Amino acid sequence: MKEYAAIVTREEAWYVALNPDTGVASQGASVENALENLEEALSLYLEETDDDQPESTGPSLLTTVKV
Repeated sequence: MKEYAAIVTREEAWYVALNPDTGVASQGASVENALENLEEALSLYLEETDDDQPESTGPSLLTTVKV
């Protein structure tokens, strides 16, 4: 099983999980639910496209800065 990057953001009442390498996204009522839904969507995407995306090299850090 490979690991892929996921970015989770809050959009109104939903959490949106995005894999930036493929553009595949999903949503859920909680962070955990959004990530579970992204796993399913990404799995289906990879099956259908035979897209051999490289595995994530490790955890990434996404943060905000004040300007």
